[in-house]
Amino acid sequence: MLIARSTDYAVRALKYLAEKREETSAAELTRVLSIPWPFMRKIMQSLGKKGLVSSRKGPGGGFRILKSPGEIKLTELINIFQGPVCLNECIFKKKVCPHKKTCYLSKKLGEIEEHAYLVLSKITLKEIISQSRAKGV
Repeated sequence: MLIARSTDYAVRALKYLAEKREETSAAELTRVLSIPWPFMRKIMQSLGKKGLVSSRKGPGGGFRILKSPGEIKLTELINIFQGPVCLNECIFKKKVCPHKKTCYLSKKLGEIEEHAYLVLSKITLKEIISQSRAKGV
């Protein structure tokens, strides 16, 4: 799985905040995006810790996106919620394979991983928003 559920939820929440352009409650995000409350709370806390959103507690509080959608890259969100993209972690008996450095398949998977990361690093939240609008999503 290249994009985990938490990354997908983060993209959807940031997209909504960017399009709305005003402070939005967690309850509204949960309701509109159909994201379970426990996931939404953790995602928004993580985004806040990384400086992507601000939050204000209490009645009338909510979340606001802090960065421009053009500055938020998909790989940044993948790194926050999943860690580095990794397609070639060969494991044998809970140890890294001793042949990893000389294995042809491992080398090829590493090349695919690098290419995937390069492509994903060029995708911004702004692009995701514009493509969604173009397709009516």
